[in-house]
Amino acid sequence: MQLSHRGQSPYSRRGLVPQGVLQLSNAGAWHSYWRDPYHLLLTIPWPGFFLLMVLVYGLLNALFALAYLAGGDGIAQAQPGSFWDAFFFSVQTLASIGYGAMYPQTLYANAVVTVEALVGLLGLAVVTGLVFTRFAQSTARILFSRVVVVTPYNGVPALMFRSANQRGNPVIEAQMRVYLLRDEVSLEGQVMRRLYPLNLLRGETPSFPLTWTAIHPIDADSPLWQQTTESLAQLRAQMIVSLSGIDETVTQAVHARHVYQAHDILWDHRFIDIIHEIQGGDRYIDFSHFHDVVASS
Repeated sequence: MQLSHRGQSPYSRRGLVPQGVLQLSNAGAWHSYWRDPYHLLLTIPWPGFFLLMVLVYGLLNALFALAYLAGGDGIAQAQPGSFWDAFFFSVQTLASIGYGAMYPQTLYANAVVTVEALVGLLGLAVVTGLVFTRFAQSTARILFSRVVVVTPYNGVPALMFRSANQRGNPVIEAQMRVYLLRDEVSLEGQVMRRLYPLNLLRGETPSFPLTWTAIHPIDADSPLWQQTTESLAQLRAQMIVSLSGIDETVTQAVHARHVYQAHDILWDHRFIDIIHEIQGGDRYIDFSHFHDVVASS
């Protein structure tokens, strides 16, 4: 992913064509959503989230400390004009601690305490909601093979790739959709990106506990019919995979997405078998060869 050039707004995105493939700079980057604070707070990494909360918390208490100092000697048992006494009194007020050593003694100070107590209640509710939402977000840990192979299947050339569920709990009612995105030129000479679905032999499964090999027959109805790696590269083709389902443990919808480029498709290759049988009839999956392929015989 390429970042914006210096001087460009981080919210703007430009179409880039590295190696003949159309991409968007900053697309999906958390720092590009600064104009949408809620989305930013949900997508920023955890260290950045905690750092931002600490900065906001410190800034808020500093502002209220200045507000207390503006009212003169309004805090009992605090040194007159002491910023740090006012700051830590603000911390006690905002968190509803109230040790009792310092307390407001003027109408102005009590008014500021009232406002700060309300801000503290609202802030606690907002931060609690954000933390809960971040923890409650259900994500799928799906592993996709690094490459796609084209090999005969039941006498027909077929496009195949692997996916695997990296969690111990299965994804139920899983659905997989595959699309081919490529450039086309209309009769009027207009260039546009067209999206074509690639039909799978099995596009859904009641349970996705371990692995799933997606198979698309390349017949006369397939958008990949009579295509090659070179022709797909000239069309700036991409293959987009979308997998969705329900996490059985938390009963929430999860989804995963992967994009293959034209050079990721290996013709006349097949995947190495990773399912092995041991003595007693039990089977196991060897993930050490999950991405490995060999030339078709």
